[in-house]
Amino acid sequence: MNLIQLQDIDIKNKKVFIRCDFNVPVDQYGNIVDDRRIKSALGTINYCLDHDCSIVLASHFGRPKGGYEQKFSLSPIAKRLHKLLSTEVILAPNVICDETIAIANKLQNGQIMLLENMRFETGEMTNDEKFSKTLSGLADVFINDAFGVSHRAHASVAGIARHFDHTCKAAGFLLSREIEFFHHIVEQPKRPFVSIVGGSKVSGKLEALHNLIKKVDKIIIGGGMAFTFLKALGHEVGKSLVELELVEDARDIIDEARALGVKLYLPVDVIVADKFDSEAVAKNSTIQEIPRDWIGLDIGPATTLLYSQVLKDANTILWNGPMGVYEMDKFSKGSYKLSHEVARSFATTVIGGGDTADLVRRAGDEDDMTFISTGGGASLELMEGKVLPGVEALVKG
Repeated sequence: MNLIQLQDIDIKNKKVFIRCDFNVPVDQYGNIVDDRRIKSALGTINYCLDHDCSIVLASHFGRPKGGYEQKFSLSPIAKRLHKLLSTEVILAPNVICDETIAIANKLQNGQIMLLENMRFETGEMTNDEKFSKTLSGLADVFINDAFGVSHRAHASVAGIARHFDHTCKAAGFLLSREIEFFHHIVEQPKRPFVSIVGGSKVSGKLEALHNLIKKVDKIIIGGGMAFTFLKALGHEVGKSLVELELVEDARDIIDEARALGVKLYLPVDVIVADKFDSEAVAKNSTIQEIPRDWIGLDIGPATTLLYSQVLKDANTILWNGPMGVYEMDKFSKGSYKLSHEVARSFATTVIGGGDTADLVRRAGDEDDMTFISTGGGASLELMEGKVLPGVEALVKG
């Protein structure tokens, strides 16, 4: 995919609007607990500062229900950016208001303003044309560096890009790197190519699975979604999560893999519990013997060993989705052990999705992965072979 790169356009002494993804996790007191997404944007921001630009930054944060909410203010983001950049970051009083526009108009070279949470404005998620145009009026150049939301047709991601011609808009360094990695990995992998797909539901990953099955040599399935596949094979899975309406789709994927000669691996044993609770009674069970009233919450030790063996000869590993409820210690072992195995691999390892990235960080394997994506939904849509709405306007004609 040939994108307009930041280096391709003239930004010297111009006012630049950079859409970032600062949707970082915070604790109950509002303190940032992982600033990886903020740090990922620094390359693009510093490049613009080095070219004597004034900068307007924009991001969403959390899920406000409409209008200003203090707990979703970008104030903590502004403070962290100030610390990381060692320069003042002006937090706008609102997303768009007369005062915000006045501050943007008066920005001098080297100054940075951070707009308030984009989702305080109803026009953001509806991709409102008037709101998009107003945002575009804040700057001379538009840079999209928010891979994590580039699958959303939102005003500050996709709508705003329509108001800039090809000489005044580009992909930031983070977005370019994400697109390049996923495009290269999916289209030109070094083989054997193994994909690990986990998480709770099949529904969010159905199209990705259909696309991947045509490109990979092996596919490993875990997490809650595995039970829909096990159900498709005729297994009784107790009270484990099953999307009954997708059992037939799961069967189709199994049949497609068989027809294409792709090796598809499902759990042979699971950790089951009498209830969904960190203090629940838990035990290991083969998939043939899952108790009627119990629920599967992690892959078992035999499955972990099997999956580790599957990865031994891999040259490319693409992982999206944990193997169990890793947030609970009792049901995290399968995900952690698989993370260690992927980290030890000599393969090119690409981690896609917020939960998987968080899991790898908790497991202490972050530094041993080749690439960790900042976007979950966006990476899935790339796996599905789609052109992201936030990227479409940045593709060279």
